[in-house]
Amino acid sequence: MTAASMNYGEAIRFAFGYLFKKYPNVFAIGQGLWSPWYVGTTMRELEKEFGRERVIDSPVSELGTTGVALGASLFGYRPIVVHPRIDFMLLATDQIVNQAAKWRHMLGGQAGPAMVIRAVVNRGGEQGAQHSQALHSWFAHIPGLRVVMPATAMDARDLLIAATLCEDPVLYIDDRWLYDWSEPETPVVELDLASQHPLVRRSGRDITIVAASHSVRLSLEAAELLARKNISAEVVDARVLNPLDSIPIVKSVSHTGRLLAVDGGWQTCGFAGECIAIAAEALPVDAWRATPRRLTLPPAPAPTSKPLEAIYYMTAAHIVQAAETMVRGEASAAPRHPVRSASAE
Repeated sequence: MTAASMNYGEAIRFAFGYLFKKYPNVFAIGQGLWSPWYVGTTMRELEKEFGRERVIDSPVSELGTTGVALGASLFGYRPIVVHPRIDFMLLATDQIVNQAAKWRHMLGGQAGPAMVIRAVVNRGGEQGAQHSQALHSWFAHIPGLRVVMPATAMDARDLLIAATLCEDPVLYIDDRWLYDWSEPETPVVELDLASQHPLVRRSGRDITIVAASHSVRLSLEAAELLARKNISAEVVDARVLNPLDSIPIVKSVSHTGRLLAVDGGWQTCGFAGECIAIAAEALPVDAWRATPRRLTLPPAPAPTSKPLEAIYYMTAAHIVQAAETMVRGEASAAPRHPVRSASAE
């Protein structure tokens, strides 16, 4: 019998329903939560099922909404504050970075905010520079703040549940470009978020591709195309960016000898550079068969024009081109901007 499938958006909604049913101290607060189009279908009609005191549609104040959730977490609640665009969540940066991430440390571990900040990456569709950013690298820099970026439907479900049950503040970042991606449904397992690590989504022998979130989807598509060219690519899904467990990444690169770090953010001080640094510090020079490379967005704000978006955003073909260049050493196949040697700077 074939297992039922669930897409990424449905998986997020399922996780909310699971948490509301099982844990009466869980509630959600954020903008547009009663409007199904505002966060896709990921919270559709939850307020009708569980009540508007559990699913709170807030005024437009990212700072205030996050502060309410932060305060509630100190009184035994498990809030999930929803920011439909990570761009506008920047207005709550003080509450997230200076407050939530610091309190457990400042209080000697005796208390801290057990809360989830859900931030949505929403790009494309000619939305322009202020509505299209993936800012995970910013927040992964902050000690005390766990940062989760699920790539698959089951991870979207299970990591949201794990984040909500975690004793630390967690930034949970989902991507609208993943909402239609389906996979077979598996039983819910309440995971310990602290025990979650990068996973190998596809095994390979010629090159390691490390990615997170939507970049994992592109990397898996690229791996299929590379296989037709007799190149075996191993795809590692980071899943949890802070704290980032280096062991699965290093293990993969140690047997492929090549590393392509793919990221939907920018290059400078980014996640891709961190992946390369992790492997470079851990492996001796003679373990490498090629110079590691990064594949990221170009160093410019997102365009509004649809033709320019087609140039700006990465595709599986760009990953194939970069990986093939590394494996075959084809100097004529110039990789897409700004794929460079890790030592290029």
